[in-house]
Amino acid sequence: MLSVSGFGEQILAGAITTLQVAFASLAFGIVVGWCGALAKRSQSRSFRWVANGYTSVIRGVPELLLILMLYYGGTVALTALFGRYVEIDAFSAGVLALTVVFGAYATEVFRAAIQAVPAGQIEAARALGFSNLSVWRLVIMPQMWRHALPGLGNLWLTLLKDSALISVVGLEDLMRKASIAAGATHDPLKFYSVAACLYLMFTSISLAALAALERRTDRGLRISPKGGF
Repeated sequence: MLSVSGFGEQILAGAITTLQVAFASLAFGIVVGWCGALAKRSQSRSFRWVANGYTSVIRGVPELLLILMLYYGGTVALTALFGRYVEIDAFSAGVLALTVVFGAYATEVFRAAIQAVPAGQIEAARALGFSNLSVWRLVIMPQMWRHALPGLGNLWLTLLKDSALISVVGLEDLMRKASIAAGATHDPLKFYSVAACLYLMFTSISLAALAALERRTDRGLRISPKGGF
């Protein structure tokens, strides 16, 4: 691939940028999603209202529109705040937008995963004198991750592909590099096919890693012949 009409190294650099954006958004998105899930389960009505409003709004707005709003609107907001021109770079705007989107969906994944933990086990742990921290660490968290992993895996695959949207604000990612090469050589099929193969490779590796993680989290579970536990 490094000899593709002289654009191989640039496409490789774009692929690395794509992975950097995706992994940064994943890390921040998991934190946002976890905080959102806890807020939705909070006793505070204000926290629940904010979390519900956040997930409702973000899930109803296209990712591309969010990227554009954060890229251009963020620059205007920071300029007004500091009294001088401050520009949000494309990388930061892309990571922020994808984090916000991933976090909204991850909030629902974490909330459902926590609810899937049997209430009887939590009550039994508390009856045995476990502290709240110990209940979360020893009872809720291990089982919650097993329920959340498939949903988070699907969100990661979507995030990986949605990172291509950031090219519209000039980020030199895989999609942007492929577009530049296609325009320079007038051979879009070749370079977009290379980009497609790279995205397919990323998702295939991700699927294999997710399958391995699911097998690891399912260790110790006994599945009956009828499919029950």
